[in-house]
Amino acid sequence: MPSSSADLTVALLDDARAVAGDVADLRHRLHQEPEIGLDLPRTQEKVLDAFDGLGYEISTGTGTTSVTAVLRGSGGGAGSATDGSRPVVLLRGDMDALPVQEKTGVSFASRVDGAMHACGHDLHTAMLTGAARVLAGRRDQLAGDVVLMFQPGEEGFDGAGVMLQEGVLDAAGRRADAAFGLHVMSSMADGGTVLSRPGSTMSASDGLFVTVHGAGGHGSAPFAAKDPVTVAAEMVMALQAMVTRQFDVFDPVVVTVGVLQAGTRRNVIPESARLEATIRSFSAAAKARLKESVPQLLEAVAAGHGLTATVEYVEEYPLTVTDAAETRFARTVVGELFGPDRHQDMAHPQAGSEDFSRVLAEVPGAFLFLSAVPAGADHTTAAYNHSPYALFDDAVLADGVALYSRLAIDRLATLATLA
Repeated sequence: MPSSSADLTVALLDDARAVAGDVADLRHRLHQEPEIGLDLPRTQEKVLDAFDGLGYEISTGTGTTSVTAVLRGSGGGAGSATDGSRPVVLLRGDMDALPVQEKTGVSFASRVDGAMHACGHDLHTAMLTGAARVLAGRRDQLAGDVVLMFQPGEEGFDGAGVMLQEGVLDAAGRRADAAFGLHVMSSMADGGTVLSRPGSTMSASDGLFVTVHGAGGHGSAPFAAKDPVTVAAEMVMALQAMVTRQFDVFDPVVVTVGVLQAGTRRNVIPESARLEATIRSFSAAAKARLKESVPQLLEAVAAGHGLTATVEYVEEYPLTVTDAAETRFARTVVGELFGPDRHQDMAHPQAGSEDFSRVLAEVPGAFLFLSAVPAGADHTTAAYNHSPYALFDDAVLADGVALYSRLAIDRLATLATLA
């Protein structure tokens, strides 16, 4: 057993490098066979295979192809593995891909048409299985239990919400005391940099679905019809005006209309038009106000032209809020593992959204970003996550394994002293 923090750092980095080849192999196999949504049977099979012989308590989801793995530590601390008194730390890795046609040209590119691991979840899954091996070999240093949360459906399917309903936070027999998530980035900072911030870290996200109801007619006589296309177009612009005129620039909102559909021919006025948007906010107050003001605005725009609109405003993911103390702890771990120059404070929250926010709403924890920009690439011009050209460097896999492992070991140790 390492006798000091420095000894543990060396040992964990050695452990992580020792499994890095297997972790990279798994990452490549996952990348070649991406799956989308909540049903990821081939991904689940690969993850389960990686746990053979490691001594974890394994359960799988009923509403998703999730995997929950519990490791009972045998290190110091009060209580036993069965009496519910030992501390619990949860580590999360998401597993799903995106409906993106890959254009990276890498040797292990997706073999599935129209699907790609464009957000790096293949790295998350592989790194967490690597950490599972490292932690299994260090059970005697775990002053509590570790829950590994392999989650499908992060990309818009609320897989975390499903896993919470199925009890992942209590998988060890008691509620997790702390939770940590890690997300790789294909841009944002130089490769190997870890980024974090306390408090609001990623935006809340809601869905907007609008159908404008008009009356069809001939394109030559719009006065004899009720044109939903021009009304839908006005709605798009009205939403953008609302952003700048009704919301504080220092408490921003972001409205992106990603779907705008109407008509079948250029000389026919259709009966209806449809738009869909994602609405992001960075405070509970702004989120609540958007839910009220957006439908009012769009219904008023339609009514002003003598049309009607069906507006569905769907609350999706809450704001991702990291615990200040847990974020400071994670920053310390990064410094001890890799040196303080490898950590960077985020000046602002990210406008993307995360269903790990549901975990952090229940359990104090932190969400970290790890840049996987390839060596020599310019992170300011590198393709962003979700791009068909997004590249994630295998060089960070060992770092992720070590970071997951050290977060669990150190946090359990500090929690045990408080028991």
